[in-house]
Amino acid sequence: MNAFQPARPWCRSPLSMAVAASLACAAAVPALAQDVGALAAGDASTLDTVVVTANKRVENVRDVGASISVVGERELENLGASSLSDYAALIPGLQVQNAGSPGLTSVSLRGISALSSGATVATYIDEVPVGSSGIYQGAGALMLDLLPYDISRVEVLRGPQGTLYGAGAIGGLLKYVTHAPDAAGREFRVGLGGRAVQDGGHDWNGRFGASLPLHDDRLGLRVSAARNGLPGYTDNAVDGRRDVNTGEQTGARAALSWDGDTVDVGLSVLQQRVRSDDRASVALDPQTRAPLAGELSGRSWQRQPFDKKLTLASLSLAWDLGWGDFVSATGWSNTKTMDRIDTTVQFGEVADQLLGLPEPGSSFTRYDFDLDKLTQEFRLTSASGGRFEWMVGVFYTKEDAEQSQFAWLGQRDGSPLPAGGEAYSTLARIALPSTYEELALFANGSWRIGERFKLDAGIRQARNEQWFSQNVSAGILAPIGDAPGESSEDVFTWSLSPQFKLADDVLLYLRAATGYQPGGPNVALAGMPPSVDSSMLSSYEAGLKSQFAERRVQLDLAAFRIDWEDIQVASSFNGIGGLVNGGEAKSEGVELAALFRATDRLLLGLNAAYTRASVKNDFEPTVIPQDGFDVILNTGLGGDRMPYVPKLSWSATAEYAFATAGGLDGQVGAALRWTGDRVNDTTERQRLTAPGDPSTVLGEALTPPLELDSYRALDLYAGIGRDRWSLRAYVNNVTGEDGWSSIAPIDGALTGARGHLAAVPIQPRTFGIEFDYRF
Repeated sequence: MNAFQPARPWCRSPLSMAVAASLACAAAVPALAQDVGALAAGDASTLDTVVVTANKRVENVRDVGASISVVGERELENLGASSLSDYAALIPGLQVQNAGSPGLTSVSLRGISALSSGATVATYIDEVPVGSSGIYQGAGALMLDLLPYDISRVEVLRGPQGTLYGAGAIGGLLKYVTHAPDAAGREFRVGLGGRAVQDGGHDWNGRFGASLPLHDDRLGLRVSAARNGLPGYTDNAVDGRRDVNTGEQTGARAALSWDGDTVDVGLSVLQQRVRSDDRASVALDPQTRAPLAGELSGRSWQRQPFDKKLTLASLSLAWDLGWGDFVSATGWSNTKTMDRIDTTVQFGEVADQLLGLPEPGSSFTRYDFDLDKLTQEFRLTSASGGRFEWMVGVFYTKEDAEQSQFAWLGQRDGSPLPAGGEAYSTLARIALPSTYEELALFANGSWRIGERFKLDAGIRQARNEQWFSQNVSAGILAPIGDAPGESSEDVFTWSLSPQFKLADDVLLYLRAATGYQPGGPNVALAGMPPSVDSSMLSSYEAGLKSQFAERRVQLDLAAFRIDWEDIQVASSFNGIGGLVNGGEAKSEGVELAALFRATDRLLLGLNAAYTRASVKNDFEPTVIPQDGFDVILNTGLGGDRMPYVPKLSWSATAEYAFATAGGLDGQVGAALRWTGDRVNDTTERQRLTAPGDPSTVLGEALTPPLELDSYRALDLYAGIGRDRWSLRAYVNNVTGEDGWSSIAPIDGALTGARGHLAAVPIQPRTFGIEFDYRF
């Protein structure tokens, strides 16, 4: 997050008594990609056609030579999904790390993990990118976790998408597609539900939606609002609070659309907010991994609230020119995020170690992020269906952002420091304003050669210019003063995809593509470069999309290899941190997605991904001069596994649709998901050497990553309804399996002593019931 980042060890080896701020550490188509109502009808004998807009055209996903997963509205509702973690298992190669609340989320695809503060997966809502492209807004750990109400589908593109989607889509793309207004039909929908966590809390949710024709079947309005309660289920052993991680998600949207003879116009305003009173966390013994104070109990001396609010306004225009289309997509968004964490273990020892107080103190660190983002895209596209289809476009974005940090120290009971220690109560007050501006030109072409062969190709040339300043106004953790920096870079990306139709329902494709993660100006710290370059990635993929047995069976395979260069990694020593271009990594694997309509009413599915992602060589060392010796720091070693990437993950699904004699339609279903073992980080190595002589090693310390065990979970759901109403019930994690979504060591900043491990559990057994009525 380009901040203190206490989740990563502050001082893995206590080589000095300095305390400072970490300023810059901070296959295929899936199963269950079915349209709404496919099974409820109960008479479908073949698998459904799924439409996507991944290539910025409306296409059948079966005809796209790329790995695209689609999760529809119906699947989201059946599972009671309220965040990415709830449906990530349905998407091969997607991993979601939850840091204790929706919105405290890190996402990786195909083993491309976020090793720095920048995101590796881009996020779009319809035509508009959201989230920061820069490195000072914590985009890698604060991915948009949209409450999926009034969402038609979620599209996930695996592999780099640099030519069409640009910065940040180095690992892939997460795209939320909202419901469009219907200018010809009228619909109202209301819903109410509740959920409860076993041995935890309970809460309610409600929703409303309406689609209204306004003028002559040309002008349509759609409005919606939703509230989802988040029951708490973890306790705090320090103050005895129970179910501390309660919260809520709220959202509202209004959209207008004009359906003209040649010009269509859409206007949308969306607001989403997630608020958590505290974060889910369990304190574990560093040696035995046993809970220190109870099965679902954490240790924090300060409350840890989280709040994120997104406001998005978008304007789209599509002009049918007869021979092609001109499209304009304009977006403006403001994202405000507040994240406060307990840093008592990290900084509390300042009170006794430096101030001489009889016991360690208590501390919190608060991060505030404020991002204004303006985007504009123009593109000209040929008509679909010809032998040669093309697209040319220009994209512009401007971000004005600020990150602020405040670290406070008091006595262990929360009271202010005693007389004489007031100067240490503000450990740091830091502002990091930044700007990011980018202009890109892109072009795509598709050639059909004969009836079976097609060749897709794309290029993109982008230039970004960035500025930031490191402004420290108070505290002992960093030198007081301002240190501005700036950078600029040109980036070229390309893609090439030959495709061959072996039969009407069998597509064989190859895809080579590149992507990039923007660099930027670096913090002003000894041993750190003034700026970091973009991370570049090359991907090679072979895929097969097939349907057979009279379109009752769908079997898709994809094999890939990814080479990642100039990886941006966080490098920190004694809490002082920056970014460096560390080295190289590779990821290779196979993905499978299968659907089998066993009968007209029974649908079976299987998703699986096998991924081997590892660091190729030792990351570039950072040389940090000290008094009488140098510290040579590597934050990753050759052979390390990429963080939070299991070698094997899979999910199996089944759904049976039925109809009663009384005219009711319903379904029952299950999803069994399994995630293999993972590691939370790469290896860190610190070497003490003679000044200016790296060959003379005075000492060495290795800190390996923490391991997370595999886990499995079973979800069940059922629903019944008729015409206007529906009733659904679900139980997630039916057997109450234990498992960790993420884990981090909590170490003292001065002594390096490990207090405990903070682990975020997967959602315990959760019950829910939902009722919807349409009229």
